[in-house]
Amino acid sequence: MNKQAYLLFLIIFGVNFLQSQTKVGGVVNDGTGATVPFANVVFANSTSGTTTNEEGEFYLQAEENFDTLVISFLGYKTLKVPLNSSVNLDMEITLEQEAASLDEVVIYRGKTSKKNNPAIDILRKVWENRRTNGVNAFKQYSYKEYEKLEFDINTIDSTLIESRIFNGMEFIFDYADTNSVTGKTYLPMFINESVNKVYGDNVLNEEKEVLLGNKNSGFNQNRNLIDFVKDVYDDYDIYKNYIKFFDKSFVSPISTTGIDTYNYVLSDSAYIDNKWCYNIVYYPRRENELTFKGDFWVNDTTWAVKNINLETTRDVNINWIKQVYIEQDFKVLNDSIFLITRDFFMADFGLNKKKSSRGVYAKRTLLFDEYEFDNKKPASFYSQPVYNPQSHAYDRSDEFWEQNRLEELNKDEKGIYVMLDSLTKTRAFNRLYDLATIAQSGYVEFDGWDYGPVYSTFGFNDVEGVRTRFGGRTYFGQNDPWRIEAYGAYGFKDQKFKYGVAAKFLLDPKSRLIVGGGNRRDVEQLGASLTNSTDVLGRSLASSALLNVGDNDKLSSINLSVFAVEMEPLKNFTVRVGANYRELKPASPGFSLDYYVDEDRTIIDSEINQTEFSTIFTWMPGRKVSGYGVERNVVNEEDFPTLFLNYSLGVKDVFNSDFDYKKVQFFYNQPLLIGGLGRSNVSFETGKTFGAVPLGLLSVVPGNQTYFALYNTFPTLDFYEFVTDTYSAIHLEHNFNGRLFSRIPLFRELNLREIVGFRAVYGDISQESKNIDASGLPLIAPNSDPFYEYSFGIGNILKVMRFDVHFRGNYFENPDARSMAFTIDFGFHF
Repeated sequence: MNKQAYLLFLIIFGVNFLQSQTKVGGVVNDGTGATVPFANVVFANSTSGTTTNEEGEFYLQAEENFDTLVISFLGYKTLKVPLNSSVNLDMEITLEQEAASLDEVVIYRGKTSKKNNPAIDILRKVWENRRTNGVNAFKQYSYKEYEKLEFDINTIDSTLIESRIFNGMEFIFDYADTNSVTGKTYLPMFINESVNKVYGDNVLNEEKEVLLGNKNSGFNQNRNLIDFVKDVYDDYDIYKNYIKFFDKSFVSPISTTGIDTYNYVLSDSAYIDNKWCYNIVYYPRRENELTFKGDFWVNDTTWAVKNINLETTRDVNINWIKQVYIEQDFKVLNDSIFLITRDFFMADFGLNKKKSSRGVYAKRTLLFDEYEFDNKKPASFYSQPVYNPQSHAYDRSDEFWEQNRLEELNKDEKGIYVMLDSLTKTRAFNRLYDLATIAQSGYVEFDGWDYGPVYSTFGFNDVEGVRTRFGGRTYFGQNDPWRIEAYGAYGFKDQKFKYGVAAKFLLDPKSRLIVGGGNRRDVEQLGASLTNSTDVLGRSLASSALLNVGDNDKLSSINLSVFAVEMEPLKNFTVRVGANYRELKPASPGFSLDYYVDEDRTIIDSEINQTEFSTIFTWMPGRKVSGYGVERNVVNEEDFPTLFLNYSLGVKDVFNSDFDYKKVQFFYNQPLLIGGLGRSNVSFETGKTFGAVPLGLLSVVPGNQTYFALYNTFPTLDFYEFVTDTYSAIHLEHNFNGRLFSRIPLFRELNLREIVGFRAVYGDISQESKNIDASGLPLIAPNSDPFYEYSFGIGNILKVMRFDVHFRGNYFENPDARSMAFTIDFGFHF
């Protein structure tokens, strides 16, 4: 969640005005003083309009001059309001009820009927015809896509303008303007434009994007921010049952399950582009669910959506988002096909949902043109290259953009390029930018190298006591072909110095051929993961053990040297061949890794020296990355499965190595969005070691004696409680995203989220490995029955905390067995 943390940091520092031609805003009420939600507000003789929100409030602006505002609502007389000037804000408008329609008003404002409802009859026609519309109606298709991404700081006021934060940057407020949806004043801070040619084949189920041009201003060297912006805007289809963004599944108003989630009202009918269309207004049946409110127009012969507006309600259970607004337009290709021409998305980020709170607008505009159909291309055309920098696309001329923009930039957007060019040259801005970068990456940037991670500067464990760590990495740019990382650490209790150093070099970008290696001498908690890693500078669990359940008295000293060659022959499929040498010995007093050297079990050694060769295959289908250097950023971090297969060979007598063995490990992780039921994650891992090995080389079932959540561990197990050389484990977790709590009045307003989990492991240990063990620890494996535990959790506590209670299911007879455990976790989640 580092990307979200970065965004929230920008919000904290979030930051006369250029006028559009006509601006109106205010509130609509009825004769009794009650507000009128979802009323239609349009400029007379135009298609520019909006609807009032739940409180009857509205804001509308247009580039043209208008002198009349029209307000209408089912059950009320249509009202025309003269506009005396180009700016009319804080208006109070009262509608007069039509007595003959009072019953309809009650139906509209409450729960509408699912029977004898003409709006739902039309919706069913949409369901019946939805597969015949758009590009899915053709075997092959192609089109040009223009995308515009923008970040704006909103709620600009005198307090902000006069803040000392912006000393030396006051000129930026000359570029402020008013948002056409919310009416808030905003300051553009980032813009990214791109033009793509998209090809698709519905027979092959393949699609390919070719980047023709890309241009941005503002943070243009910070790949993480740009990737975050890209990841926010997931592709969505209103005809599918769920619309996914911000890691959530919102029920689409066009969904076949929509009648259980929304109220629908047939509001109007009119000709649009010479097609007779019906207007349907919709709004949620229940509060706090992942739903929208708005309206859509449907053609009366094709039953295709011509235009749709979607807006989240203020009580929707999503963090840091005050409002999401979506608008899509479709054009008529012929009598049966409608194609999308425009897709606008806006999210209003904020630390809270108060109207007056400052935040950031994230906006995306997609425009589509130059559609072509049934132009078949060979299957090889759709193969995705591993190496695709397309550097020419980032250096396009002004003439290219004038020809390929499908809509001209407005005056505010043109000003962003000018403003940001000046802004990045000011010291004050660069200070803020550096602070935001540290918060996001954990590194302090210098010329050619970074210090960090700053979060690892201090630690604690029973062996080292208080521990200090200082490290850094080389960094010249986001596409560096090589990188060196190193750290040094000192424990004030054991008074010993530790270190780690690693380097990797990209030799061939086309095949992603990378060589790397390094060495680490440190104190480590072995057995923190079933699936082994030979990452030299991996996270040290021992360094964050200030709060433990019981004694953390089983730490080891490790001297690890690694060399590896890696390549990516196919996109998202990597092959890694490596060798490592380990020296292991106990670091905690009273802890032993002893083993018998001879068959008579008379000679004992307390240190393990082991040479190991490994071949690792990793496949991550659907992963999206950016950059083409030795390290790349993952854009969609939690949206793709991971498959990992490792074959390791331990070789005796190579560099004084002690054991011969073979080890096979397989790991599979799958995130799942289950419609409106929330999000699940499933992981499975299994492995086997062939040959007798001592405790230090066995597969320890990972316990967790801390109070913090650790990935794929068993919180009710102590370290080394179960030891195996053959194992299979499964971890299941499901987050309901507040679906259950939203139905409980006392919990509804807290926006809490329900989480359930289940974990199980089965394993055994061979008699040969038991025979050579001299550690004195009881080598227990969960071989009579699978060990299991289950958990119940509450997430989104104060928006940043999660609390879980874990229950052991069996093996209560183990020494000092814990029947229950508690863990907490912190992070920014939508």
